[in-house]
Amino acid sequence: MKRAIERLGLKALRQIDPETAHGIALAAVHTPLVSLPGPVTSPRLRTTLAGMDMPNPVGLAAGFDKNATAIRPLSRAGFGWIEVGAATPLAQPGNPKPRLFRLREDGAAINRFGFNNDGMDEIAKRLAHGPTGLPIGLNLGANKNSTNKADDFARVLEHCRDHIDFATVNVSSPNTEKLRDLQGPKALAALLDGVMQVRGSVPVFLKIAPDLSDQELFDIARVAQDAQVSAIIATNTTLDRSRLRSRHSTQKGGLSGAPLFEKSTRVLAQLHSLTNIPLVGVGGISTGQDAYTKIKAGASAVQLYTGLVYGGLSLGARIAKDLDDLLARDGYGSVAEAVGTGTSEWL
Repeated sequence: MKRAIERLGLKALRQIDPETAHGIALAAVHTPLVSLPGPVTSPRLRTTLAGMDMPNPVGLAAGFDKNATAIRPLSRAGFGWIEVGAATPLAQPGNPKPRLFRLREDGAAINRFGFNNDGMDEIAKRLAHGPTGLPIGLNLGANKNSTNKADDFARVLEHCRDHIDFATVNVSSPNTEKLRDLQGPKALAALLDGVMQVRGSVPVFLKIAPDLSDQELFDIARVAQDAQVSAIIATNTTLDRSRLRSRHSTQKGGLSGAPLFEKSTRVLAQLHSLTNIPLVGVGGISTGQDAYTKIKAGASAVQLYTGLVYGGLSLGARIAKDLDDLLARDGYGSVAEAVGTGTSEWL
């Protein structure tokens, strides 16, 4: 019954402005209309990432709950872990609207939000009252007008670290000017050094772009290894617009969803061959098979967001259940056993 209601809701939401629809969807998780089955788990799905125990490896990516306003209901939506944010030191409105576009024919979206958020003070207060029992992380960002963007990441982490299980350094958003410049080896090493000095015991993840050369990817892997990063999230959105069919395909911003799947999975497999740092696979996941492919390409866990636009919030639980079946079909007793078993197919 609730799945039928979800389908009707998705159909209605697709008729209105995407950002308005997102706000309605986020508010709806606080109502009885949304199915909240609790974390999906099994002995096969239970896994560990960066010392964090997870009921399953399917995570909600940053961006869905930017301001940590829905952590409690989202923690019951079937995901194994949740990332909120991005948070910046000061609240900021982000880029002018419209800044979110559906690409229905491509199963994708383009956004140029520009780190719109309520700022670290408000977000920290909400995180302090968040749920326990499920890993909750915070995506760290930098203010658009900051004179020291690298320092912004450390400021947010130091302010929020007592209320989170992990933090992600996001230097890969294409929507904040000069942010991706921080992926260069010298700049990234300095940024990570500042973050690691204030992290306390919080694991630090690094989220990278898919639009990197082989040399850039090699340099990032080396810097991340030297900095003792706990995981690398591969990948953020892309600037590539190859083979798109939708009328909004020329909009500026980061492209996410189905067209990103192959590119992000290839980066994931390359990283698996370059480093022993645990990896998180993101980009174009909308089925259990997609998640399974990411894991076999080298991911210890996965995240999704754009898939929810087309599949609804129940998609996370459905993917976890399907993943369990796929692991069982192929004789794996755990997620860890399957990690990296298909890397060669992507190299």
